[in-house]
Amino acid sequence: MDEKTRAAHTASNTDGEYQLSGFLPYQLSIASNAVSGLIAERYRKRFGLRVAEWRVMAVLGDATANGSGKYGGRLTQRDLTEATLMDKVAVNRSCKVLEERGLIQRAENVNDGRSHLLELTREGEAIHREVMPLARATERELFEGFDQQEEAALRALLERMRMRAATIAKQAG
Repeated sequence: MDEKTRAAHTASNTDGEYQLSGFLPYQLSIASNAVSGLIAERYRKRFGLRVAEWRVMAVLGDATANGSGKYGGRLTQRDLTEATLMDKVAVNRSCKVLEERGLIQRAENVNDGRSHLLELTREGEAIHREVMPLARATERELFEGFDQQEEAALRALLERMRMRAATIAKQAG
């Protein structure tokens, strides 16, 4: 075990007891909340958006830009729930807020009468175009002090962890 690994192990395991601060889900949650909190404050001040609302807009914006998905850039709430890994209630609430603000619009889904297709409105697209540079700038700030290999390694490790969690969940279900 190298020195960094030993130090991390020691910090998370004192007297044989596992400490919360060394528990991976806790560490990921705390890091995610810190990053989301920073971004949320910037989006809230400038655009009046909460994190969940921005996530919905970001996914819809990507789908629109790429023309991706089953419906040519329009998505259902179920698609949004799957893409964001957010609770369906949070997605539903965010969609309602965004629709009331005129940032997304809903259309009938002729393939499935139980769902609607959602897409950004022109105003939603304009905000999406304005927010993306802010999001990228915040991301650059967060990676200050990381070299390119560290950034690439972090991204790769996070993706591997997400994929592993999905595999385990699929096997358990």
